[in-house]
Amino acid sequence: MSDLAYLWPYLRRHRRDLALAVGLILVETVFEMVIPLLMTGIVDYGVPNRDLGYLLRQGGWMVLCALLALVTGLLYARYAARTAYGFGADLRRAQFEQMQSYDFANLDRFSSASLVTRMTTDVTVMQNAISGGLRPLVRSPVMLGLGIALSFFLNPRLAVVFLVSAPVLGVILALIVRKVGPLYGRQQRAVDALNSRVRECLTAIRAVKAFVRGEYEQEQFDAVNRELTDVSRETFRHAVLNLPAFQLVMYAVVVAILWQGGRMILIGGMTVGDLTAFLSYVLQVMNSLMLISNVFLMLTRSLASARRIREVLEERPELADPAEPVEEVPDGRVELRDVSFRYHQDAEHDALSHVTLTIPAGQTVGIIGGTGSAKTTLVQLIPRLYEATEGTVLVGGHPVQDYPLSVLRDAVGIVLQKNVLFAGTVRENLRWGDPEADDAALWAACRQAGAEEFLRRMPDGLDTRLEQGGVNLSGGQRQRLCIARTLLKRPRVLIFDDSTSAVDTATAARIRRALAGLQGVTKIIIAQRIISVMEADQIVILDDGKVHAVGNHASLLASDPIYQEIYHSQQRGGIQDG
Repeated sequence: MSDLAYLWPYLRRHRRDLALAVGLILVETVFEMVIPLLMTGIVDYGVPNRDLGYLLRQGGWMVLCALLALVTGLLYARYAARTAYGFGADLRRAQFEQMQSYDFANLDRFSSASLVTRMTTDVTVMQNAISGGLRPLVRSPVMLGLGIALSFFLNPRLAVVFLVSAPVLGVILALIVRKVGPLYGRQQRAVDALNSRVRECLTAIRAVKAFVRGEYEQEQFDAVNRELTDVSRETFRHAVLNLPAFQLVMYAVVVAILWQGGRMILIGGMTVGDLTAFLSYVLQVMNSLMLISNVFLMLTRSLASARRIREVLEERPELADPAEPVEEVPDGRVELRDVSFRYHQDAEHDALSHVTLTIPAGQTVGIIGGTGSAKTTLVQLIPRLYEATEGTVLVGGHPVQDYPLSVLRDAVGIVLQKNVLFAGTVRENLRWGDPEADDAALWAACRQAGAEEFLRRMPDGLDTRLEQGGVNLSGGQRQRLCIARTLLKRPRVLIFDDSTSAVDTATAARIRRALAGLQGVTKIIIAQRIISVMEADQIVILDDGKVHAVGNHASLLASDPIYQEIYHSQQRGGIQDG
């Protein structure tokens, strides 16, 4: 229940609508509970005496109570819906805002599919718990209390039946809740797995078709779909036992009351009207108990969803802004002092180990190395996407921890290895770099990034619509737009993480020449091709997370065996020495 209590502040914001909904339920319940009392008079006095006026008067009161109950029920539905959907909207907003504050390390702990499920399916479960559970949660205890009280008022001897049936129903409910509680958690995890499989298949649908792996993907989907189906069947196989078990007890109680009540009528200890009213209250009490049991099942499922939502909201970013921040990055100087890094505290080995490196402001530095040598990991420490495990990373002469994250990341532009474009126009995507950029600035950035030539050929130019992920562009076009977007930030440090791998050699050369003209900007280029870094002021060779060698092209080619091996493997068939 602590998980539900944790989410209470989000519901408390809608306390006015919630209070109105609860009040309307209470009024509706009172009107419904009056009807059996009115019916008692009709059966005992109106019908035997054939008093038409009395029958019409009592019947009129019954109709009025029914109409008032209907009106209050409709009003309740309105305010309950406002409460439930307002609560759901606040939960989704809170989760989304929390996710925006996450660091890369936080995102590593949640899969994308799980976060989507927590913001959609789990929130929907919470909404349904309010819209479908509030009414029986408030109404049932009231009807239960009034029904039992009025039953004892009509006939205390018959009302003893509640003292027998209530413990039986309580035991049945406890057994069912104990069984289905863990199953609801399994069910939500199965939804995560299904969403993950669907998302991965749709994202990579072109690769699936290119490799003719549709049948394989179908098998993978069938597996997770079958898992969700099986756990859902098992969950509801136990949950639905609630209804027949309660009905069995209820009808057994009704039969016992009819038998005993009939005997009491025969000996004059009870009237037919009293028995009719008593049965009405019994049915209301039993229905209330059944509704309460359904509420418990709904709350059991809500607990699983509330726990998952709470995990998202309680996850705290590992990186924080300093108490006395440096508000400006003075220049593009980058320094790493004995830096080590591991992605998880319990990892056996460091991804980076004792890296010491100095990059003066305005220099162009190339970083090369084999796959898995931690090139990307190294540059992600500069904008503080991850925190160094040991050692110090400095930008502009200050440790990166001294800057607010927004200031540091505005000063460090990084073109990620995976190109990310959003659905919308080219102009909207480019303005992520500078929201105030005019068309002249946008075209200038596109010119430097080599994107102008293909944008000019498009009928809509900067207003060309991009699909999600920019799938209607080629890989090279996406890379060039991502470079242009980063250039619009006018950063002091510019990082390219293998960002020209999808463009031809001539275009890559034009981009390098344009970037070379950027004055005062430190450029760090991760590349697989030596031709991309040959003209750099210094080249860093990484090997297994360690700095193997640092130098320029000529010195490394003359002395370093790893660089020589890479160079000759890429220059085979060309001139001997470049």
